Amino acid sequence: MMVHVNNLSSPKCLPPGLVYFQYPLSCRSRRKWLTNMAKKPSSDFLHKHRVKSSYQSNNRAGDPPRIFSMAYWCYQSQFTCDNECNVPDKWNHANSNCAGKHQSPINVVTRKTLKDERLTNFQFDNYQQIFRGTIKNNGHSVQVGVPHLSTISGGGLPTSYKAVQFHLHWGNNGGPGSEHTIDGEQYPMELHIVHMKHHYTDLTTALSDPEGVAVLGFFYERSNSGNRKYDPIINALQSIKTTNGNTSLLPISLAQLIPSEQNLTTYYRYKGSLTTPGCTEAVIWTLFENPIPLSIDQLKAFSELKFNDGKPMVGTFRPVQPLNGRQVSRSVGAVILASSALLVATIATALGLSQPN
Repeated sequence: MMVHVNNLSSPKCLPPGLVYFQYPLSCRSRRKWLTNMAKKPSSDFLHKHRVKSSYQSNNRAGDPPRIFSMAYWCYQSQFTCDNECNVPDKWNHANSNCAGKHQSPINVVTRKTLKDERLTNFQFDNYQQIFRGTIKNNGHSVQVGVPHLSTISGGGLPTSYKAVQFHLHWGNNGGPGSEHTIDGEQYPMELHIVHMKHHYTDLTTALSDPEGVAVLGFFYERSNSGNRKYDPIINALQSIKTTNGNTSLLPISLAQLIPSEQNLTTYYRYKGSLTTPGCTEAVIWTLFENPIPLSIDQLKAFSELKFNDGKPMVGTFRPVQPLNGRQVSRSVGAVILASSALLVATIATALGLSQPN
């Protein structure tokens, strides 16, 4: 076997970060090699490994070379022996920011949240504005660019923020798929509307500001009937099944995708990061309590898309990350959810019912 690592001895045709094996290795051998690399990623280790492994009698005639990337990140649902990409708990191999202390998503434990009087109602400007956006399969999600006319302010934000894009995260055929969880409950899907401070002209620059980005997160719940407001998106999915597939949406507004303003007064707030590499910790997160209804057929439609590796695009969520001392706040109207056992006990006490011995 001959191992090549780019910038050391790799073929010039390979992009940075790729590892080239002269002949196929077993899944276990490749995993062991990557583990050793992570522990000692030095040219000395690579040299020793190449010398030990260059015994050519092990080369299998007719087998094509195997190429895989240590820098390529993926979701857990994409990992196979033939596609040993960096799953979420290895994303720090693709980008060191993903090992930060203020990562997203998180599990919101409502009884541990603190009410913050500064978390007032949001002001949504031009959210009713109709636009014809382009919806795209970017290889790991569905994304829609948004005209920068739509802005948010209030809600305890330090300034106004303008919308940039929205995208979604989902499970498998309507199963659990949200990134954030509330008291351990994972919803079928989650919408992220990404905003940046009004004076920035691009998201990259905004991410250099610790409070440069504000993301509004919305959960979805199963409904017995379809949500007609989502027809433009659901109908467009058929045209973007493969990576880089894109098509124009029928006229749509941000307001039609989310609950009415009177149902957006209860929410949770914390500071975190992007939920995909590079995991930049520059995001003010707002998670709204009231979910958006979609039918099971509408939810399943997202699972018909394909990842950039051709596999079904399912399980597009990062597991929840440690709080590491961060405080989650709640708006004045947000509800603290009690456990079902505590709720039953409280009701029983109120009714004067005794517990059996």
